[in-house]
Amino acid sequence: MNIRTQIEERVRAVGLKLTPQRYAILDFLVRSREHPTADKISLALNRRFPRASRATIYNTLNALRDAGLVHEVYLDDAVARFDANLDRHHHFVCRVCDKLEDVPFEEVGELPARKLERGHRVENYEIVMRGVCAACQRREK
Repeated sequence: MNIRTQIEERVRAVGLKLTPQRYAILDFLVRSREHPTADKISLALNRRFPRASRATIYNTLNALRDAGLVHEVYLDDAVARFDANLDRHHHFVCRVCDKLEDVPFEEVGELPARKLERGHRVENYEIVMRGVCAACQRREK
């Protein structure tokens, strides 16, 4: 199934209309593995939609997030990055190049479901690992 069909089906499944801006943002996020910020998305899409304001991009991202079509990822800088990968996964951040990559859930394994000592019940979790990516390790040699 091609990307356009996947996007159309995902948007239709949540009851949203597939506007050109929604398609462009989802297409950009699906093809990008960088977890871009709203500003980076806006800059990238400005070439195709010069009239789309930053407010339009932000509002569209919020609508896609609220519909469950994208996730926000927050790191130390507290700036939202957007991710269209809806499969359960973790993240790896390279401390050298600052690249953020998806790590399949299976590579880390399941943590035991339990209550924390304070009585909190864990329902979901995401691990952010930090280190040096393979590309930066090759450059270090």
